[in-house]
Amino acid sequence: MTTYEILLMLDPEQAEARQDEIVARTRELVEKGGGTWRSHDPWGRRRLAYEIAHKGEAVYHLVVFDADGDTLSEVSRVLKIDDAVIRHMATRHIEGSRTSAPRDDAVPASAPSFAAAPVYDSGGAESAEVEIEIEDEEE
Repeated sequence: MTTYEILLMLDPEQAEARQDEIVARTRELVEKGGGTWRSHDPWGRRRLAYEIAHKGEAVYHLVVFDADGDTLSEVSRVLKIDDAVIRHMATRHIEGSRTSAPRDDAVPASAPSFAAAPVYDSGGAESAEVEIEIEDEEE
């Protein structure tokens, strides 16, 4: 059996009970297929980078489980036909890694990052000063 993780993006307009039902249904499919449920980590409501199905937010849930490929296919098939699931993505879980919710105070990836870059002279050697010559134009 392989360890998988699925990140669910659920419709924020659905009741919390409906969201719990989707996670419970996923767990039921995994266990019915002979797999083992490892964990469920609700990440909460997050703003989307772009709208999906006219929705600007989604409720994220990360589920981790052991299963074979057929069970994963069945779980994905069921999630695809559920209207409350905006998106889902299944990946193989890397042993020892810990996937966690993004922090709210994290710098967005689109924010510019400014760092001092070394200055090189024409010979490729690093230089501490930069000299700029400005020639006056004669009229």
